[in-house]
Amino acid sequence: MPQQWPAAEIARQILEGFDVYRESFRGITAGARSRFEQAQWQEAQQASAERINLYEDQVTQTVGRLRGEFEEVLLLDVNLWPLVKSAYINQIDLRFDDELAETWFNSIFCGLFSHDCISDGCMFIHTTRPSLRNHERGVQTRNYLPRGNLKAALSEILHDYRFDVPYAQHELDLQRLEDRLRGNLPDWVCKDPELCIELISSTFYRNKGAYLVGRIFTPDEQWPLVIPLVHPEGRGIVVDTLITDEAEVSIIFSFTRSYFMVEIAVPAEFIGFLKRILPGKQIAELYTSIGFYKHGKSEFYRSLINHLARSDDRFVMAPGVRGMVMSVFTLPGFNTVFKIIKDKFSPSKNVTRETVIEKYRMVKSVDRVGRMADTQEFSDFHFPKSKFDPECLEELLEVAPSTVELQGDTVLVRHCWTERRMIPLNIYVETAGETQVREALYDYGMSIKQLAAANIFPGDMLLKNFGVTRHGRVVFYDYDEISYLTEVNFRRIPEARYPEDEMSSEPWYSVGPNDVFPEEFPTFLFADIKLRRLFSQLHGDLYTAEYWQGLQDAIRAGKVIDVFPYRRKDDCE
Repeated sequence: MPQQWPAAEIARQILEGFDVYRESFRGITAGARSRFEQAQWQEAQQASAERINLYEDQVTQTVGRLRGEFEEVLLLDVNLWPLVKSAYINQIDLRFDDELAETWFNSIFCGLFSHDCISDGCMFIHTTRPSLRNHERGVQTRNYLPRGNLKAALSEILHDYRFDVPYAQHELDLQRLEDRLRGNLPDWVCKDPELCIELISSTFYRNKGAYLVGRIFTPDEQWPLVIPLVHPEGRGIVVDTLITDEAEVSIIFSFTRSYFMVEIAVPAEFIGFLKRILPGKQIAELYTSIGFYKHGKSEFYRSLINHLARSDDRFVMAPGVRGMVMSVFTLPGFNTVFKIIKDKFSPSKNVTRETVIEKYRMVKSVDRVGRMADTQEFSDFHFPKSKFDPECLEELLEVAPSTVELQGDTVLVRHCWTERRMIPLNIYVETAGETQVREALYDYGMSIKQLAAANIFPGDMLLKNFGVTRHGRVVFYDYDEISYLTEVNFRRIPEARYPEDEMSSEPWYSVGPNDVFPEEFPTFLFADIKLRRLFSQLHGDLYTAEYWQGLQDAIRAGKVIDVFPYRRKDDCE
């Protein structure tokens, strides 16, 4: 067949582009250790953003090279692409990152063709890997057998995971690790002669922390194990704590955090190990957590279409106050919300569609510090009309006719974002008990403060724009008004010139477009007087311009403020 040769050559060049991407990805990741040892925190943040942008940049370059190398009439003949796919399968079969290579192929195809051309014959809607992979091998780990001497095993661990910068307090760290381990686990476990500590050989890096990740197990039971390390400038490496609680480890790998930097030989087996120690995590979320967010998107889409095919679930409007910019719908049995931009915004919203898109894309590259939900952006979703509740479909067609279109028995969603579904905070506090309300409001304030520490100002801080996760953490999820904290002008309200000024419906002072007056927050955020007073007790400093200005000064001075994804040892002792 005369088209077989160009099909194989197109496949080869697609794979060449993937190799360039993977090499660059590995290079940025490999630098994480040095950045940690040298306490280069700003460089670490820059590297994280650079690695995220790397994928789309390399896709664009690869698509450009293909367009330059092949005649358009050949390259854009969709009938050729089943042959390209077949040739590509042969070329990736012996790779250890073959599932990532499939996602890369999909990205190149979508860069060349409209979404109307998408089919499993031309690209990898369903993976071919499980049936073809014949190179299974275990994830690289190190095993430690205490045999009754925990301290010796822990000392061996610190020796194996040493750095060019020494541990600052080696003996104290060992004692704390042993105390924490004995305190976390039943006494009989620590005495079990078959107790084993298994750690992934590669160290995980993110922000200002390094993490040893694995599990501790006996023949009958297992617990996840995470040992966070920090590097206070000028003091050396310090063991911060030891974590064996599955919920706490899950939070460290949360969808609300930046992606880890970790060197990986075989991604699928690596993810398989993480899944065994965190069975509550979705495969898509685990891939995303280690930087393969595009493949996480592929895994998410596959789980979505499988759910729709195997269940009677129908899309409904998400519970909560209807948004002024976004319309949100969900599947009751699928832990995700789908967000689309309305055609017309509320008059109080001074933003454009383009601005909203820019804000949501910004979230992907900033440090989310565990307080902003990660998003995935999709184009041209096709769903059966039967999968929509009639009232939901009617509302979507009414508020966003340019985005949601009915085509016979199919609903086309031209553009949307997906986020993890949470309980809106305003709904949560309406039904929660007194203690739960206090804890939620405390965490709500911490969410605002930790976002600010990461140079993020939420803008619209109403409770309806925050959600409560399954672990009880409060997370921000409405991004149409976010900005960098350093772009905001925090001011105190000037004193009134005359008594009449305070009675006026208009301010007696000038207000610029970026001006924010924290003194106005109490009445803006809380209509309920009890909640307002409680929040003032917990986080009254947020109502002062000086608090925000102090954070701005620290950020402008180049300080990267500590925000940890776990309870620190000082908080627990």
